[in-house]
Amino acid sequence: MRESDLYEPIKRHFQNLGYVVKGEVGAADVMAVRGEEPPTIVELKLGFSLTLFHQATERLKLVDDVYIAVVRPEGKLGYKRLKLNINLCRRLGLGLLTIRTRDQFVELHCTPGRYNPQKSVKKSKRIFKLFERLDGDPNVGGATRHGLVTGYRQDALKCAAFLAVSGANKGAIVAKETGVVAATSLMRNNVYGWFDKVEVGVYALNSTGREGLTNWADAIN
Repeated sequence: MRESDLYEPIKRHFQNLGYVVKGEVGAADVMAVRGEEPPTIVELKLGFSLTLFHQATERLKLVDDVYIAVVRPEGKLGYKRLKLNINLCRRLGLGLLTIRTRDQFVELHCTPGRYNPQKSVKKSKRIFKLFERLDGDPNVGGATRHGLVTGYRQDALKCAAFLAVSGANKGAIVAKETGVVAATSLMRNNVYGWFDKVEVGVYALNSTGREGLTNWADAIN
């Protein structure tokens, strides 16, 4: 497809809404006017790009209502990308239209206008809790998720370090000596495979745990 192939379906869409539509008006790919209402501008692109958003936000200097129109992404990855870009359009005050290639169906995903996102109290509390749980600053910002030190891993390392010195011990004692309140359940769940259950409530560090202590030594203070 070419960008010009998007013009006719977009033109029909706005004409069906009572607009008079013209292409390539000054800097605008598409301009639509309905009665005495302020004009609307649409920027056409085959796909999402930073350049497209730059162009669209520049058009906001001319009119209040600016849409971007792109070919609808296909597949699971395409749907995920579409959702992210819908959110971005809302934050920028842009409208978003997509054109389905097989039948040129135009779908409206959001309209132009001021965006006031609702904060997620639950997510905000969760990320602050993760911050508070980390001892020190064990990770480099911008690193990949693989191999990052989490508060949970630090707690496991504290338990492992204590058991490496004390030998098999009760979970309650490990919790008291390390400050890891959930030490018993942590060792029982044994996510990293570091602990062996000796008897009810008593755990010992195994060879995998000792290797983990060596590999993650820098993650505990």
